[in-house]
Amino acid sequence: MDKQKRLAKPILWAIILFVGLIVSILTAITFGNADLSISDVYSVIGYELFHFEQFQAFATGATHDIVWLIRFPRVILALTIGMGLSVCGVVMQSVVKNPLADPYILGISSGASFGATLAILFGIGSVFGANAVGVMAFIGALITSLLVLLLANLGGRTNLTKIILSGLAVSAICSAFSNFVIYIANDKSATVQIMFWLMGSMASAKWHIIAVVLPIMLVGTLIFWSQYRQLNVMLLGDDTAITLGMNTQQLRRWYIILSSLMVGFAVYAAGVIGFVGLVIPHAVRLVFGSDHKYVIPFSALVGSIFVIWADVMSRIVLRNSEMPIGILISLIGAPCFIFLMIRHTHRAGGK
Repeated sequence: MDKQKRLAKPILWAIILFVGLIVSILTAITFGNADLSISDVYSVIGYELFHFEQFQAFATGATHDIVWLIRFPRVILALTIGMGLSVCGVVMQSVVKNPLADPYILGISSGASFGATLAILFGIGSVFGANAVGVMAFIGALITSLLVLLLANLGGRTNLTKIILSGLAVSAICSAFSNFVIYIANDKSATVQIMFWLMGSMASAKWHIIAVVLPIMLVGTLIFWSQYRQLNVMLLGDDTAITLGMNTQQLRRWYIILSSLMVGFAVYAAGVIGFVGLVIPHAVRLVFGSDHKYVIPFSALVGSIFVIWADVMSRIVLRNSEMPIGILISLIGAPCFIFLMIRHTHRAGGK
């Protein structure tokens, strides 16, 4: 009976969040610069998803293209990016045992952006074909994450301060190299494209991009969810994990590689979007505790809903213009990071 009571709350929240995600998707599709009626929007969706004959008139035309080729992919991409970055934030915080870790703060997003910059400006990685930018972003994210851990372990045992400083240093180096590459390339059209990566946006959402990124995020999330016991043990420290017979070093490497893959393709699809992996896991832990059995799936759901509505806000906050979503989320995430840093200092025995 007690077990049923313990499971009742997570199941109820899972249902609420899943319904909230569906409602968010259906509502976000109705926002846009084009003046379309809600019935027309849902008629297009109804035809494309279910091929209802009564919606045959919406199979082609301007309304169809706006809804199915612009708005709907944008919402699904926001869902995908929110899920991936949130889950990567959860994993990073467990892997490095640092509550302030996320792909943005640890410099992984900057590394992915640098890899994408090299692919766009110089065609590096063209051997990978249409997904060259995504693969180069992944390689940049992987190298950056490994470099951060290497620097943090120099001169003795790693700690919170060393990890944060290593991430900031590596992020600054990647940003400097990206700016240098943009400067020497002297290509205005490419520079505009690079600005997309640096500020983040869902504007380039296309179904063929989602077909690549969404499976990676879903599979990555499911893999990490299946590893919830190992992630829970990691929070207890390496000594405890070794006592329980778990090889933390090997698992840590695999987790970093998979996280880098997810972050790299997130940057490939939507540019650099910071603080999602920091704010969402903390918000989820406030409600559900630190058990990764619940933190990972609920972070995926909450992160998806958050980024969907952040994208909607980025489209409507400025009249006749669009604010890059990376800027909007940073305006929210940076104060949260400062609050969490101060809170952690107090808990660690600061004044």
